[in-house]
Amino acid sequence: MKVILSGGGTGGHVNPALAIGEVIEKNDPNAEIHYVGTPGGIENKLVKNYPMHHIAITGLRRSLSPQNIKTAVLTVKALRASRKLLKELQPDAVIGTGGYVCWPICAAAAKLKIPCFLHESNAVPGFAVKTLEKKADAIFVNFDQTREYLRRAKNVVHVGTPLKSGFYEADKASARAKLGIPAACKKVVLSFGGSLGAGFLNDQILTMMEKYGSAHPEVTFLHATGSKGYAAFDQGFRERIPEGCENLRYFEYIDDMPTFMAAADLVICRSGALTLSELAVTCKPSILIPSPNVTNDQQTKNASLLADAGAAVLLRESACGEGKLIDETDRLIGDDSLLADMAKRAGTFAVKNAEKVIYDRILETVEKKRGQ
Repeated sequence: MKVILSGGGTGGHVNPALAIGEVIEKNDPNAEIHYVGTPGGIENKLVKNYPMHHIAITGLRRSLSPQNIKTAVLTVKALRASRKLLKELQPDAVIGTGGYVCWPICAAAAKLKIPCFLHESNAVPGFAVKTLEKKADAIFVNFDQTREYLRRAKNVVHVGTPLKSGFYEADKASARAKLGIPAACKKVVLSFGGSLGAGFLNDQILTMMEKYGSAHPEVTFLHATGSKGYAAFDQGFRERIPEGCENLRYFEYIDDMPTFMAAADLVICRSGALTLSELAVTCKPSILIPSPNVTNDQQTKNASLLADAGAAVLLRESACGEGKLIDETDRLIGDDSLLADMAKRAGTFAVKNAEKVIYDRILETVEKKRGQ
C-alpha cells in the first residue's frame, strides 16, 4: 500500500501522522509512505524516515489584510502542485492530520477519487477539517463530542489520537529507573510547554523551582523549556537556584516523552490535543494552562473536557498569579487519594489502539475501491 501523510504547523499535527505511519509499516512491511509538509514547518525536523514533499501554503488572516491576497494565490498554486504530486505518486490513500498544509493535498485527493481520511485531535474541528468535512471518506476524532461539529461528514469515527507505541508500554518503576530518579523521591512533577516552549510557563516553573524545589528535596521536578526558551531559563536557573538541588532538572526538549510521562505523578502543561491524549493513555493527573494565543481559544475548549470530568485542573494564565500554580501543585501532590481519582478519570478519555482502528478502516476502504 502506498500512502501520503500530511500534517503540519505543530507537533500535535505531525506526531499523530507519524504514529499512523508506524502502524501501517508494522502491519504492511512493504508499505511505501510519503509525507507532505510546508518548506519551513516543524514537520521537517520531526519526519525522519519518509520522503518529504513540500507544498507552500499559509492560513488566512481573520482580519482584512494584504496577506490574504498572497494566501489566495498560494492556495491555487498548492492545489495544482498537489494534483501533480498525486498523479506522480499514485497513492492508495491520503491521510491528513491537521494544519493548513493537509488541506490542498486532501482536497486534490478527493477530487481525483483517491481515498481521503482526516484526523481531528481537537475538541472543535480546525479550518482544514471543517472545509474538507464532506469530501473525506472518514474523519477520525479524538473526542466523541467532536461529532456535533461534523454533521455533514460521511463517516465520523471516535478513535482517540494515534500515539507512538512507547506510551502503551512504559510503567512508572522502570521509567524512574531509566531516568535515574532516586528511590527516596516521593513525587515527580513533569512540566513542559511544547517543542518551541512557552515563556509564561517557563517563568512560572522557574519560580516554583526557586520557592518549592529546594525546600522539598523529596520532590523531583522535570521541565522542558522548548528551544526558544532554553537560554533564558538556563540563565535564570543559575542566578536564582542554589547549587546542589539535584531534584531540579531541565531540558531543552524531551525526546522520550513516554518515559518521562510514565515517571510522573503530576503533569503541568499546555492543553494541546496530542498532550491530552498522552495524559489520558498514561492516566496522569494534570494542571492544564491553555495557551491564550491559539485560534478560537482551542486549548481552553480541550482542557475544559478533562477539567469538567475531574481529571485535571484548568488554570488560565490570568489566574496563575500570586502563587496560584504553586498552591495547586502543593494541594495535588499532597493528596494521594485525589491524584488517584484524577488518574482514573483521565483514563476514561483514553481510546487505546487508535492507530490499529485507523489502519483497518483505511485498508478496508482502499481494498473496496480497488475492487470497484
